Amino acid sequence: MSSVGIIANPMSGRDCRRLIARADSVSHDSKRNQISRIVVGAVAVGCEEILVPWDPRRLVIGAVENMNIPVKLEHFRTPLHHSAQDTVQNVQEMRDRGCDVIVVLGGDGTSRILSKAWRDAVIVPLSTGTNNVFPQLIEPTIAGMAAGLVASGKISRDEAAQRAKVIDVVIDGKTVDLALIDALFLQGDRIGNLGPFEPQHMKTMLLTRAEPNAVGMSPLGGLLCPAGADDDFGVKVEFCQHSEGGQLLRAPVSPGLFRSAHIRSAEKSPLGNVVNIEGPGILAFDGDREINLADGQQAQLTITRSGPWVIDPEKALRLAAERQLLVNLPHWEDPYDGAQTGGCC
Repeated sequence: MSSVGIIANPMSGRDCRRLIARADSVSHDSKRNQISRIVVGAVAVGCEEILVPWDPRRLVIGAVENMNIPVKLEHFRTPLHHSAQDTVQNVQEMRDRGCDVIVVLGGDGTSRILSKAWRDAVIVPLSTGTNNVFPQLIEPTIAGMAAGLVASGKISRDEAAQRAKVIDVVIDGKTVDLALIDALFLQGDRIGNLGPFEPQHMKTMLLTRAEPNAVGMSPLGGLLCPAGADDDFGVKVEFCQHSEGGQLLRAPVSPGLFRSAHIRSAEKSPLGNVVNIEGPGILAFDGDREINLADGQQAQLTITRSGPWVIDPEKALRLAAERQLLVNLPHWEDPYDGAQTGGCC
C-alpha cells in the first residue's frame, strides 16, 4: 500500500527570531490547512495511505480527521519528549512502517533532524520556518501530488529526486552529527543562545549550498562564491576581524535583518574534501549551536552527496504531464465542505 507520512514541526515559524528579526509567524491553523492540501494532492494522484503521527497540538490529526476522502489514515503515537526527539521517533516509526515518502513542514533544522534519523528517506521538504534554504517554497497541493506520484510508483524515485549534500561531522574518529546547509565554527558564543550569529564570533564555515538569493548563513558564501543543490561542490568561508583586512560583506542573516562580516576567503570545497576545525569554540549546524569543542579538540567536516532523496515537484509533475498520468482516471467526486478541514472536487 503506497504511503505518505507527514512530519510537522509545531515550533517552526514561531521562535525568538520573530522578536529580533522581521520574520513572519506561522500559526498552527495555517500548518493544518497546508497539511490538508498535501493530503488531498497525494490522494488525488493515487496514494493509498497517510501516516498520521500524534502530537499534543494535533497538527496532522486535526488536519485530516474530518476529511471525506478515499484514503486509509494510519494513526500512531510515540512517547512524548517535547523536543527534537519527538521528530526522531516519528520518522523512525514511519521508516519501520515502510513509508514511501515523507512530507516535512519546517525549516532547515527540521529536515536536519529527519536526515539524522533516516538518511535514506525520500522527502518533500516544505518551508514553514525562518532561515530556509533546504525546504521548498511551493504550493502544498503540488507538493502532495509530487509525493503521491512517487509513493504510488507512477514516477520512480530516481527520476524525480536527487540525493542531498550533507556535511558529516567527525570528532575523535566518530561521526557525531551532520548539517544539511551550513556548519559554522564560532568563538566567544555559547550553546543555548537562540539569537542570530554575530559576525565577530564567526571563524570558519562550510556550506553545502551557498545561495545568493537566500537568508541565513548561506548568502555569506553565496554572495561571493555561489553553489547550488545540483553542484558537486560546497563552499568554505574563512572569516576575519576588521584589523585583519578581508572583504566586508553585507548579507541578510535573517528575514529583514542584515549584518556585515569581514571575510578573508570564500572558495569552492570539493565533495570528499576534509575541513579541519580545532577548538576551543562551538560548532553550529543549520542555525543551531550544538557542540562545544574543548581547547585543542579537533573536528573534521566533509561534504558528501549522501543525504535524503529530495523530490523535485516541478520535475515530478512535468513527467506526469508527459505520461498523461492524470488523464482518464476513475471519477472522484468529493465536494469540498467549508466546515471540514479539507477535501477535493
